[in-house]
Amino acid sequence: MRDDITKVEVRGYRVSGIVQGVGFRWFARHEGRRLGLGGHVRNLPDGSVEVHAQGPVLALEALERALLQGPPGSRVARVELIEADPRTPADEFLLEQW
Repeated sequence: MRDDITKVEVRGYRVSGIVQGVGFRWFARHEGRRLGLGGHVRNLPDGSVEVHAQGPVLALEALERALLQGPPGSRVARVELIEADPRTPADEFLLEQW
């Protein structure tokens, strides 16, 4: 059995570009839920979006590809891997207002 199918990780992403005001948080939550991940997503004051997700490595890689694409109306300039938030939920994907 491949390790990346069963191995669970928590990863954090900072997405920059035109990613606020275009439904990016809802898009990220939808993709996370579709992939069976737990996590949370929030807008940051600098105009970027922060996403933290927990689940199998292959699903996290699929989420990262989706974040690079973004929803219609967005223009993703960069997806940066950041330190994962240990508070990331395992069984739900939340929109955060912190």
